[in-house]
Amino acid sequence: MSKVWMITGAGRGMGLDFAKAVLASGDKLVATGRNPEHVAKAIGPSENLLVTTLDVTKPADAISAVNAAIERFERIDVLVNNAASFYAGYFEDLTSEHMDLQLASGLIGPMNVARAVLPVMRRQGSGKIVSISSTASLVGFEFCSAYAAAKFALDGWMESLQPEVAPFGIETMIVNPGFFRTGLLSDDSTQYAESAVSDYAERRAQNIAGWKSANGQQQGDPAKLARALITLVNLPELPRRFVAGADAVGMVEQKLALVQKQIDAHRVLSSSLAF
Repeated sequence: MSKVWMITGAGRGMGLDFAKAVLASGDKLVATGRNPEHVAKAIGPSENLLVTTLDVTKPADAISAVNAAIERFERIDVLVNNAASFYAGYFEDLTSEHMDLQLASGLIGPMNVARAVLPVMRRQGSGKIVSISSTASLVGFEFCSAYAAAKFALDGWMESLQPEVAPFGIETMIVNPGFFRTGLLSDDSTQYAESAVSDYAERRAQNIAGWKSANGQQQGDPAKLARALITLVNLPELPRRFVAGADAVGMVEQKLALVQKQIDAHRVLSSSLAF
């Protein structure tokens, strides 16, 4: 039996690869984005496709998109929270508005969509919620404090959501990609904070040059990640977390080793804190 997928940010980047892989597998797709005409043109026509408007920062959009999906396909089996933005900069250069915008798209947005989808999945007694996070949800990076804050929070929400919804037959998975060749570093998706503190100016310029030069040169193939996502969703049990890419695996292993080293270094002190 074919599945019904709902993907946010499906008109470009990784979301577009996900969308094409879903349709190629024979499943049905609700492809969403802020500009549905662009999404439809990017994906191309298909009898198994519904394109609808969804700005994830608007709860009403999420409800409307879910209602449209149910009207067309009668169910939603897989939600992929993919829509993303990137507000880059040193923390002291980032304004409170930058932080609000980053959290709105990277954390509150997926929550808005999940809140609209969960009643459908509870009624079905089944469903899978996949959130595309980042290696920056497990490892902090210079110049990425806003982005990492949103992604660390996204992972914490998803891990906490899983035991809440498991009794209803709903599974969750966090995907932590490394560097994939998507549009995230393009001018359409990345916003660089203006330099407000001169002490960061030189390093800011170096970081911006580095990020811009990395755009289009990332080693990860998003089409292969899309096919991997199809494989994982079709497993008898959805993994709670998928670290995607050899670079991501290496960075996460280094972080795990560092945490273990710090635990071991202070184990006696940590174990001496009980009454």
